[in-house]
Amino acid sequence: MKLDHIPLDKLYVDKTNMRFGRKAPDVSDLLPTIRARGVIQALLVRPPDPDGRCGIVAGSRRFHGSRIVADERREAGDIDPDALLLPCAILEEGDDAAAIEASMIENMARLDADEVRQWESFARLVREGRSAAEIALTFGLPELSVRRVLALGNLLPRIRELYRAERIDRVTVRHLTLASKSQQKAWLFGGQSIPVRFALFDLADFGGATIADLFGEDRYFTDPDAFWAAQHAAIAAARDAYCAAGWADVVVIPPTEHFHAWEYEKAAKRKGGRVYIDVRATGEVTFHEGYMTRAEARRIARGEAALLPEARKPSRPELTSTLQTYVDLHRHAAVRAALIGQPGLALRLMVAHAIVGSPLWSVRPEPQATRHDAVRESIATARAEAVFGAERRVVLDTLGLAAEEPTVTGGNGDDYGVAGLFLRLVALPDAAVMRVLPIVIGETLAAGSAAVEAVGGELGIAMADWWQADDAFFTLLRDRDVLGRITAEVAGEVVAAANAGEKAKTLRQIIADHLTGAQGRDKVARWVPRWMQFPPSAYTERGGVGTVAAHARVVAARHMARGDGSAEPEADGEQPLPEAA
Repeated sequence: MKLDHIPLDKLYVDKTNMRFGRKAPDVSDLLPTIRARGVIQALLVRPPDPDGRCGIVAGSRRFHGSRIVADERREAGDIDPDALLLPCAILEEGDDAAAIEASMIENMARLDADEVRQWESFARLVREGRSAAEIALTFGLPELSVRRVLALGNLLPRIRELYRAERIDRVTVRHLTLASKSQQKAWLFGGQSIPVRFALFDLADFGGATIADLFGEDRYFTDPDAFWAAQHAAIAAARDAYCAAGWADVVVIPPTEHFHAWEYEKAAKRKGGRVYIDVRATGEVTFHEGYMTRAEARRIARGEAALLPEARKPSRPELTSTLQTYVDLHRHAAVRAALIGQPGLALRLMVAHAIVGSPLWSVRPEPQATRHDAVRESIATARAEAVFGAERRVVLDTLGLAAEEPTVTGGNGDDYGVAGLFLRLVALPDAAVMRVLPIVIGETLAAGSAAVEAVGGELGIAMADWWQADDAFFTLLRDRDVLGRITAEVAGEVVAAANAGEKAKTLRQIIADHLTGAQGRDKVARWVPRWMQFPPSAYTERGGVGTVAAHARVVAARHMARGDGSAEPEADGEQPLPEAA
């Protein structure tokens, strides 16, 4: 950027200037200074065009003030050639976005522009490739403020002009930015008319009249008061229904407020989730099921608050803390002694703790986490997951939990939840409780653990019943030594030897063709790689196979239980290799 003095007649207001295309601004506050001392602060201008003219990016008011003073002196016959030169800071050659930012930064630093004018400039920045986050950083504004201004772009031009003229308040504009164009038209031409489709009540029971809007796109209630009377009655009925269904609370948000999703977190019914009924001034009602505020979610995560409101504590407790401990411990001792003869109740209490958790129980579902999209897709579409998921939905229904819950286990450990679920289990027959158990332990069984190996071995699981090679498997199969062994396993030693020098891609194709019977190759049915079998084994002596290491721990535990060997597991890779098929 360089400084220079540029003739007044060589300057014009550039299109990137916030005040471009508008009537001459009020410069009465600047005129006394310009008359006395001229322009002191340099204007920001673009580099000269081929005609030597420079577009003003920032400094439109100084430019217009200088023209007025120059006209005054010309009429008085007192023209000083130097008075027709203005100090200018000439920007480097660059993009329009940089010029727009320069104009806005200078103008907004001195004079608060109305939101519509800010939207026009922000929108131009967006068209030039700036994001809302970048705009916020440039002007030192919260990103949310920038997004709210950009939301004005969702408005019909006529509504923006009404807002600029202060004929519409800010709350109404915020609601209109969330409305469709047809809804905006209805508001614009029909005032506060309410679309018929927003009614929660049965129109057959409504005695009021409706009319079509000017565009014929929708019908509207002619009597807003009658509509709201019926709508509020329907909202109250919906609230009562949610409360009866067991939701912790149902909050009705009035039209003067709004449900902002970013201020809440999803929370299941059994974890204290509420229902928020968002009522708009337009008549639209949205039901947000299963939410709590972010602050509440953080407090619960830190264990700093219970889900239910605390009862008011008396000024002086009836029991001292020591006496309360005495009572608690004696009652605890009596209950656990009595449970010795009640295995059915003990089982149900154990299941409730495993599902909900407690200060002494911390049971988490296996996350089945992976960063690989193909692996995630393979697990999601596996037959085993489909069977388990179907049974989980049955158990959720049996326990009175929402069908959309991703897991049965994983509660927040609150005392109320444990007691409630225990009582639910007490009312169930033994067969139903036994059906819950496999889902609870299945969700909390750690993948890759020795427990998986022990259970799989006891059940004699044949992996061919649950798995077959898919695209994800072949994508991840890259080790050439292993590929050679598998080729020999499915195609025979002769084929494996003949293709020993081929690329991994060729070997994978040979294996895939034998598994499907493609290309005229002999089909190998129910093939499963060694590491996936029960018990598992390795293809090479290098080791490093997690399932083999886990199985070694099971073998060591079995020897320990029998008293016929050391408890130390054999190292992974030291397992005897089975003979090639």
